Amino acid sequence: MSVNLKDKIALVTGASRGIGYFTALELAKAGAHVIACARTVGGLEELDDAIKAAGGSATLVPFDLADMNAIDALGASIYERWGKLDILVANAGVLGVISPIGHVEAKVFEKVMTINVTATWRLIRSVEPLLMRSDAGRAVILSSAAAHRCRPFWGPYSASKAAVEALARTWAGETQSTPLRITSVDPGATRTAMRAQAMPGEDPDTLPHPREIAQAIVPLTGPDVAETGKLFVVRENRLVDYRMPE
Repeated sequence: MSVNLKDKIALVTGASRGIGYFTALELAKAGAHVIACARTVGGLEELDDAIKAAGGSATLVPFDLADMNAIDALGASIYERWGKLDILVANAGVLGVISPIGHVEAKVFEKVMTINVTATWRLIRSVEPLLMRSDAGRAVILSSAAAHRCRPFWGPYSASKAAVEALARTWAGETQSTPLRITSVDPGATRTAMRAQAMPGEDPDTLPHPREIAQAIVPLTGPDVAETGKLFVVRENRLVDYRMPE
């Protein structure tokens, strides 16, 4: 489904590779100006080249999401330059380790929670006023099936993604009477570096390419989206509504 995002301002975290990279590229192809955030400068520069080659435009913001002051400053900078934000795609995240809960080092657990949960909350707090200034603010929060499956040895990551979904649903409830629409997306198993870290030995060619996942996600950023507070899963390159218990 094609989406017209001409003149929209979109912020994507974790944009230097994987799902974030291709989501940023697809948003730019649809007409949005993309604010691309990630730690890896080289990956952001490659994204910028790809966006320009596709006829789009981007602003690169290299920083670490563990820097909470930088997240606050990002919101202020967006306001000063554009006065609003139309789209947020909170994609960045870390896996941590696959390990029994009792064997996870405190610093590893804290990093997973900092990047996956605290930074997402801080980002929401920073950009919510900007999304409210849009006539059709849209936020997409990346989740994972790990939030529901709670597999053995996946404790930190599963807990972090469950927390992120809770934040998204709460935020959606708080803003239901506004034009802002908020959705969560479980992309499913995807050909990414994180997946390779989690599942060593798996044949990546058996998994969907992150480009396919991005193409499924981008329609949720369009002005015609009415749903809020829902979790969608990507299956066979399309979005499926996941029915969560009340």
